[in-house]
Amino acid sequence: MTRHAEQNPSRVRIGTSGWSYPDWVGPFYPPGTASSDFLGYYAGQFDIVEVDSTYYRPPSRAMVVNWAKRTPERFQFAVKAPSTITHEKVLVDCAKDWQDFTAALQPLGPKLHSVLLQFGYFNRKAFAGPAQFFERLGAFLARNDRGIRLAVEIRNKAWLVDDYFELLRTYGAATAVADHVWMPPPERLLTEVDVFTGDFVYLRLIGDRQGIEELTTTWSEVVVDRSERLTALADPIRRLGRRGEVVLFANNHFAGHAPATCRQLESLIASRR
Repeated sequence: MTRHAEQNPSRVRIGTSGWSYPDWVGPFYPPGTASSDFLGYYAGQFDIVEVDSTYYRPPSRAMVVNWAKRTPERFQFAVKAPSTITHEKVLVDCAKDWQDFTAALQPLGPKLHSVLLQFGYFNRKAFAGPAQFFERLGAFLARNDRGIRLAVEIRNKAWLVDDYFELLRTYGAATAVADHVWMPPPERLLTEVDVFTGDFVYLRLIGDRQGIEELTTTWSEVVVDRSERLTALADPIRRLGRRGEVVLFANNHFAGHAPATCRQLESLIASRR
C-alpha cells in the first residue's frame, strides 16, 4: 500500500506532474537515488502521476513498457496528449497522430488512467468564438471509442459556459480544472459549476510559471506559501470526492516543490473529514 493510500482512503487521488526531477533528490528521493529509480520510488509514495513530457514528444512503446514494469499493479498514469494534436493541428487531420499515440500507450493496460487534452488560449484569430471550437471538439470526442478516458482543459475563461460543460457531459469527457494565472480560481469554479461531466474530475495546480521562475529555477523546496489557496481548495475537493473520483496533480511551478504541495493538501483534506 502506498503512503498516499494510507493517508487518503477517499476517492481523491493526488500526485505530481512528472517525476524526473534531479532537484528532488534529497528532499523527496533519498540521497543518492539514481534517475532510473525515481519512478519506482515515487510509486511507493503516490498512486498516480501526470505525464507532462508526452506533450512535447510522444512516448515510444519501449518507454511506456518501462513505466509499466517499474510501477506496482494499482499505480496509474494520466498522460498528456502531444502538442501536435492539441496545439499544432488543433484536432484537425490528426487521426494518425492520435492512433500512433494511443497505440504507444497500450502496454500500460489498466495503468492508463486517462489522457488529458490541454488546449491553449484561443483568440479570435484562431476561432471566431467558442462555438466553432466546441463543434470541432465535439467531433473529436464523438470519434473516441471511450476505451480511453479523456479529460479536457481550456484556457480561455470566457469559454467556461454551459455549452462547454454540456458538450463534455454528452461524450463523458472529464472537466480538467486548472489553477492557472489566466483562469478563475479552482475553488470558485468547483462550487459554482457541476464539474462532474465524466466519471472523474481532473484538477491541475499549475501556478504562475513566469512568476515563480523569477524566484527560483530549482525545485527542491517550497518558495511560495500557497497555504491559503490549498486550504480554500480542501473542502470543495473533499465534497467532490464523496460523489466520485477526483485526481489532482501539482506542478513544481505552483509553490516550488510539487511533492510538498501534495502532502500539504493531503493533510488538509484528511483534517476536514
